Amino acid sequence: MGTFLQLLTRGNALLLIIILGIGGTFQHGYHLTGLSSPSPYIQRFINSSWYDKYGEPPPAQTVTMIWSLIVSLFAVGGLFGAVSVKLISGRLGRKKAVILNNFIAIVAGGIMLTSKMANSYEMVIVARILHGLGLSIHVMYLGEISPRKIRGIVTFTAGTFLSLGKLSGQFFGLSEILGREELWNIVLCVPSFFSLVTVIVLPFLPEAPRYLLIEKGDDKACKKALQSLWGQGDYKEEMDEMLAEQSAMKAAPPKSPLQLLGDRSVRWQLISISLILYCNQLSGTSAINIFSFDIFMEAGIPRDMIRYITLGIGVSETITLISCGLMIERTGRKPLLWGGYGVMCVCWLLVTVTMNLKDSNYWAPYLTAALIIIFIIFFCGGPGGVISTLNTELFIQSNRVAALVLTGIQRWLMFVVVGLVFPFLITALGSYSFVLFGCMCLLGFLYTFFVLPETKGKTILEISEEFKAITVCGKSFEDFFFWDHSTPETPTLTPSIANNC
Repeated sequence: MGTFLQLLTRGNALLLIIILGIGGTFQHGYHLTGLSSPSPYIQRFINSSWYDKYGEPPPAQTVTMIWSLIVSLFAVGGLFGAVSVKLISGRLGRKKAVILNNFIAIVAGGIMLTSKMANSYEMVIVARILHGLGLSIHVMYLGEISPRKIRGIVTFTAGTFLSLGKLSGQFFGLSEILGREELWNIVLCVPSFFSLVTVIVLPFLPEAPRYLLIEKGDDKACKKALQSLWGQGDYKEEMDEMLAEQSAMKAAPPKSPLQLLGDRSVRWQLISISLILYCNQLSGTSAINIFSFDIFMEAGIPRDMIRYITLGIGVSETITLISCGLMIERTGRKPLLWGGYGVMCVCWLLVTVTMNLKDSNYWAPYLTAALIIIFIIFFCGGPGGVISTLNTELFIQSNRVAALVLTGIQRWLMFVVVGLVFPFLITALGSYSFVLFGCMCLLGFLYTFFVLPETKGKTILEISEEFKAITVCGKSFEDFFFWDHSTPETPTLTPSIANNC
C-alpha cells in the first residue's frame, strides 16, 4: 500500500487518474442515478411544455412515452459513442479523445440548463443523447498509463469513480440539496462542471505512454510520459514489454470489431469478457440503479425512507470499491469474481424469500434492504470492479480498441434491455423476477471458477498464452474446428471430436 502511494505521488499519475475519473466513469455513474430524484418534476415539466405548444394537456401515455425516451436515449447515445471510439481515439489519441468527450458533455449541460427557460422537453432529450455519447476510453487510457505491477489497482479506479458518480447523483438529488422542483435542471447539469475541470487540466498532462510507443513509435515521448507520470527512471522493463507487444502487433495488425470476432486466437478472451459483461448487466445491478424506487416499494419499504436507503447503498458501494481496489493485486482477479457472484446469487434467493414474507413479518422489508446492500457490496468488490481491469488485460494493443467497441455495444444493449423489460417483469412475476438475476449470478460463478484463468501479475502476452491453454473435454478451442485455408473465416465442426466429448 505504501509503495503504491509513493508511486502515485512521485509524478503526475495521481492527478491524471483523478482528472480521467471525474471526466470518465464518474459522468456515467451520475447519469445512472441522477435522474431518479427529479423524475416527478421532469414529468410535470413535460406536461407544461406540451400544453404551451399545443394548448391542451398531453394524454398520460404520451407523457410516459416522452419520459421513457428521456431515460432510454441516454443508452442510445452511449451505443453510438461505443461504435465511434475506435475511429476517434485512433485519430486523435487518448488524451484528445477524452477532451472531446468532456467538451460534448459541457455542451449537453448547457442545453439541459437552458431547457427549462425554453420550456422544451425536446432539449432535455437532446442533452441526454449527448451525455450518453461520451467515448468509452477512460479504462483504456488507465490501462495504457500504468506499470504492470499496479495495473490492476490503477484500472480499478474506473469502478471507484463510477460508484462516486452514482453516490453524487443520489446525494445532489436529496431535497435538502438540489432535489427540488425549481432546481431539477441544475441537478442534471452537475457533471458538466467536472467536465469543465477535465477540459482545463488534461491538456497539461501526458498522453498514454503505450499509445505513444506502440502506435506512434515515439520512444522518446513514451519515456518522457512515463517519467512525468511515475517519476524519474529508465523504465526499461516497461518499455521492453511495450516493444514486445509492438512486435506482436506487426504480426497481427489492428483489427476491426468484425475481424476480431472472426479471430479464433482471441475466441476465449471474447467469450470471457462478453459472458462476464452479460452476467454483470443482468445480475440485477442495473435494475437497482434505474428502478430502486420501484424495487423498494415492492419490498414494502416506506416511501419516505427509500431515498436514504439508496444513499446508503451508494456510500457502501463507494467504500467497498476503494477498499477492494487496494486488495486486487494481493487477492487476484479470479477469487473476487467467483466469490462475488456466489454471494450475489445467494442474496437474490434470500431476497425472493423475504419479499414473500413482507405482509406477515414487519422485519422482512428491512432484511430485504440489508440483503440488497450486501449484494451491492459484493458486486462492487468483485465483478463490478474487476471488469474494468479485465478490459485492458485480455487484449493486446492491436485488438484493444476493437474489443472496447464490442464490449461497449453489448453493455449499452443490455442496459436498454433491462430498462425496457424489468418494469414488465416485476409487474408480472413480482418477487420471483429476482430468481432470474440469481441464475445469471450462478452462471458467472461457474464460469469464473472453472474456466477463467488468473491474470494477476502477468504480461498481456502471457495472459494470451493462458487462454490458449484452456481446454474443453480435454481439447483446446482450436482442436474443435478444422479450417479451410481458402476460407479462413468459416469454421466447420469436426464430428469425430464432437462425438468424443
